[in-house]
Amino acid sequence: MASDPDPDRLRALEARLSKVKDQAPAPKTNTVKGFSQGEVAWRMVIELVTGMLLGMGIGYGLDVLFGTLPVFLIIFSLIGFAAGIKTMLGSARQLAQKAADQAAKGERD
Repeated sequence: MASDPDPDRLRALEARLSKVKDQAPAPKTNTVKGFSQGEVAWRMVIELVTGMLLGMGIGYGLDVLFGTLPVFLIIFSLIGFAAGIKTMLGSARQLAQKAADQAAKGERD
């Protein structure tokens, strides 16, 4: 029947595929300590959002305590945003330094 695959051709194809897979070099990724770029991006987003939520929580708590609802909430939301940005930039600087150190180490070897 014409629709049945030829077993000899399938074995030959599997042998060729395994030969090509063995010869192909492993793809290099631009990551730091095995982290993908997506994981690094999510880390930074989480740092930013955490700073904002902490600031908003502290501001809301102070507003409830003093009875001045929008004042401290707005002030501490902005402070939390600034703290999140600062933390996020510090993480980016640290990751860039590690990548530069690994690149320099790779050039020396």
